[in-house]
Amino acid sequence: MSLEKDLLKEFEHVIESITLIPSDGGRFEVSVNGTLIYSKLQTKRHAEPGEVVGLIGKMVENQ
Repeated sequence: MSLEKDLLKEFEHVIESITLIPSDGGRFEVSVNGTLIYSKLQTKRHAEPGEVVGLIGKMVENQ
């Protein structure tokens, strides 16, 4: 399943929109409301399955 589908499945009740922005140079960054929550460039690795969804879940819980 794609990250977009995973996010919509898990957070449909709180997501107003999702924007995918293609990039180059091996970047994969995920921001929520302007806050960077995952960066492949910073971690120097791909996100594990479910990792980004988990990070967003923690962010939603804390709001």
